[in-house]
Amino acid sequence: MHAEPITCYRPRPEAAAEFASLPYDVFTRAEAAAYVSCHPRSFLAIDRPETAFSPVHDPYADDVYEKAHELLAARVADGTLLRDGTRCYYLYRLRANGHEQTGIVAACSVDDYTNGIIRRHELTRPEKEADRFRHIEATGCQTGPVFLAYHDNPVLEALVEAAKVAEPLYDFTDERHVRHTIWRVARPAAVESLRMMLEHVGRAYIADGHHRMAASAHVCQKMRTERGERHTGNEAYNYVLCALFPTSQLTVLPYHRVVTDAADLSEEGLVCGIESAGFSVGPRREEPVMPAERGHVGMHAFGAWRELVAQGVPDDAVGCLDVSLLQDRVLGPVLGVNDPTSCDRLGFVGGLATAEEVAERAGEKGVAFTLYPTSLRELMDVADRGLIMPPKSTWLDPKLLSGLLIRRINHCESHSDRTQERKPEE
Repeated sequence: MHAEPITCYRPRPEAAAEFASLPYDVFTRAEAAAYVSCHPRSFLAIDRPETAFSPVHDPYADDVYEKAHELLAARVADGTLLRDGTRCYYLYRLRANGHEQTGIVAACSVDDYTNGIIRRHELTRPEKEADRFRHIEATGCQTGPVFLAYHDNPVLEALVEAAKVAEPLYDFTDERHVRHTIWRVARPAAVESLRMMLEHVGRAYIADGHHRMAASAHVCQKMRTERGERHTGNEAYNYVLCALFPTSQLTVLPYHRVVTDAADLSEEGLVCGIESAGFSVGPRREEPVMPAERGHVGMHAFGAWRELVAQGVPDDAVGCLDVSLLQDRVLGPVLGVNDPTSCDRLGFVGGLATAEEVAERAGEKGVAFTLYPTSLRELMDVADRGLIMPPKSTWLDPKLLSGLLIRRINHCESHSDRTQERKPEE
């Protein structure tokens, strides 16, 4: 695969902790507005520029994307962001709750994505892809890395470990108690060694960032068309900002489901419908149910918990997934959530949320489902077969922060005219 070193904007080391933020898509609109209100200089203000407007303002209006450009240019102009013009790889380590993972930040080929070397497992929603497309166009930058997983490569991991003995560029702990450490790999011999070993990564898998990847590919295609015969294939827009991690270091957490109502069913009607759909339903209980194995689902409805156990699980890569069994047998036919990508009655709760927190999100009249996590092996099997999982099937944790490494793909005047490149030795 083609994974090249990058040039980038990056915050001054003393500003990094204040500036960096969680990815744009882990916040609801209200949550993003609240966060930016408390952290007005954070990168989230740029990543979610609708937070600068009233809650009723169209989040996809032209002036919203213009605001993203304006805010990014302002952070360049005031020195928060520095332009590093040396082509480097960056190593990004995350530590939390005794867990550690280290990835390589690089620019990966759009053609590797379209040709299936970088493999996907989810479909994108048109409005979400269009949002990221317009954000990239407006800012001229890719602002958050796509999270890729690859099969372990001992030689590549040895190179990464050797590079981590140097002094880090950034090293701080965020509000969620995750420690973020980034090293800059600029020495030509080290850069070339990493490049050569990355060429031996046969394929990679999108663990998080399907919309960012699809939007970057869309921007690339548009710019290729506009350049016509002047297109060479070496332009920055032909590559996507990515962070590549070995699969053995990654942790997948469950992605739970909440439905705002029981579709006018009584408790008895809900239980009968689920049993008819191919789940055994356990008795009412007060203790929360957080499944400990595949095929088991916790359900909170009508003030009590029950444990559901799937019967007759199909032998296919997608249909056997717990998220598929729940969608195909319960959410669709019983609760009327036929399209999980657009139904406003359906919500998702990912990560470290407790069963009680999931039930609380569903509310008194809703139905909450707790799930066992989809594994990386299942994700890769689905992607290798060219199949698609239901939306929100995996939650990777800890999350990469956005804003630490921002990759320019074209030269917006307000950026290029107001910056000075960093010297290679810095």
